[in-house]
Amino acid sequence: MEPHVFTAFAQPDIKNDIAPGEKRKFLSPASCQNAKLEELKMSLIDWINATLKHEHIVVKSLEDDLFDGLILHHLLKKLGSLKLDVEEIALTEKKQKHKLAVVLEAVTQCLRLEESQLKWSVDTIFQKDLLSTLYLLIAIAEHFQPALAIPSNINVEVITIERTSTGLKTESTEECITERRKNKEEESKTAAFDDLFTRAQDKLDDVKRVLLHFVNIHVGKLGLNVKDADTQFADGVFLLLLIGQLGGYFLNLRDFFLNPSSEAEMVGYFFFYSSPYLTYTLHVLYAYE
Repeated sequence: MEPHVFTAFAQPDIKNDIAPGEKRKFLSPASCQNAKLEELKMSLIDWINATLKHEHIVVKSLEDDLFDGLILHHLLKKLGSLKLDVEEIALTEKKQKHKLAVVLEAVTQCLRLEESQLKWSVDTIFQKDLLSTLYLLIAIAEHFQPALAIPSNINVEVITIERTSTGLKTESTEECITERRKNKEEESKTAAFDDLFTRAQDKLDDVKRVLLHFVNIHVGKLGLNVKDADTQFADGVFLLLLIGQLGGYFLNLRDFFLNPSSEAEMVGYFFFYSSPYLTYTLHVLYAYE
């Protein structure tokens, strides 16, 4: 079975719906058949179904099942415990669109977004536009469940159609609809590590023990042992030797002082000086670990 293409090209009458001066964006046919985009869609469908499984809600198509606001309403209630003053079941098109507008306004407020930041609208979601629906769900998922494994770095070709005084103007651009997850994970790990020094002092000793165990596994091969990260990393010697072991570097002992007696002899001028610089030392160890 050929994949269904949700674009202006698959729906030729949609061009006639564009008002003078209006712009509409669509995924290109090639992007709609992209394997990574299909993976993203399935990830979001699985996430919604897992979140709402106790309510016996099953989503099969993002754009077809979410356009009227019903499932989005249930999703917000489940994820954010939000109570909205809307009908549970909206039967007419007018009521469905009103419900969708209320739900999307709640999303905007909850995510603290400005209107200029929105990549969707009531009209585009109600028109079952896949691109807008994806942007909306990704924003909701990243806000309420930032650890959700959303496929990263998905680029799509977007067709923009504008009705001008001289006719239809078409433009093709590329958009990245999901962030580079690796960078985001690294930022998250760094933030979590920094929290140890501000919110979780009681766990800091446990982290130090784990990292020192890691260090001693490697510098132990040199017949060395680190017992106190606050002082033994002060001159940079142990850190340099550790990096050499981890990277497989040959360190010429004539190029640095194993027992520096002055600041000038300290390797790389690593002036950590006990506790004020412990954060930086542990960050370096954590990165290698």
